Amino acid sequence: MRWDDLFNDLEGQLERELHSEATDLRLQEERARLDKLSLRTRLSNVVRSVGLGGTLQLRIVLVSGETIAVRPTALGRDWLAADLPGAGNGRVQCVIPLSAIAGVVLSDKQNLASIAVESESTGKLIDRVGFPFVLRDLCRRRRSVELETRGGVLAGTIDRVARDHLDVAVHPLGTLRRAPEVLHYRLVPLWQIHVIRLG
Repeated sequence: MRWDDLFNDLEGQLERELHSEATDLRLQEERARLDKLSLRTRLSNVVRSVGLGGTLQLRIVLVSGETIAVRPTALGRDWLAADLPGAGNGRVQCVIPLSAIAGVVLSDKQNLASIAVESESTGKLIDRVGFPFVLRDLCRRRRSVELETRGGVLAGTIDRVARDHLDVAVHPLGTLRRAPEVLHYRLVPLWQIHVIRLG
């Protein structure tokens, strides 16, 4: 009888050890997976959980300290495009470089979605498009923009985009870029840009 108790006890200890080892391995694998998550991946997971252009509203804290509410419309390699809800009359769009994000305020549900296991990458072209490419497109279209930078807010038209900076013809917002309207030209390092607003 005592031998049966001893064997049952040893069997229980072995099962606990094996279960503990499997649990430790799962925890270690989960920690390793979380270590590899980037801000872009977490944003992508949150956006994917509700779909682009849906009702998802994120609060983005910029490196300037400003917090803005946005409704994501596209996510590139190193930038986020979004609508700014409640921004006056009409729809105001913006582009935010990920390097200008100091934080993202998430609900419990959004936080869980952000760390979810990624689905297989779809390999969309937009996932590989970088911030300078977006700026070159705005330059080509001659869109009037409002650049929020560390040095203040500039309104104007992007004249050219170089490797690490852009040229802005500064003119009043709402006016066309014509020589008499241009107040001056400004070279802006790309890393200084916090938000680009498109009217």
